Amino acid sequence: MQAAVGDRLHVHGKVVGQAEHAGEIVEVHGAEGAPPYLVRFDDGHTRLVFPGPDAVVEHLAHSGSPRSRR
Repeated sequence: MQAAVGDRLHVHGKVVGQAEHAGEIVEVHGAEGAPPYLVRFDDGHTRLVFPGPDAVVEHLAHSGSPRSRR
């Protein structure tokens, strides 16, 4: 999985009826866009995320490389 700052991370619910969590990737801590990612979720919480198989990155149009903005 690779992402860049500004992309969106969608984490699907693990059980039927559980809502999806989504948020903006604000920092990329891995090399070449690899996890972990600091994500500001739509509920206002910011967390360091190591995405599992239930997560999908929505790549948004932006310029620059997939590096952290620290």
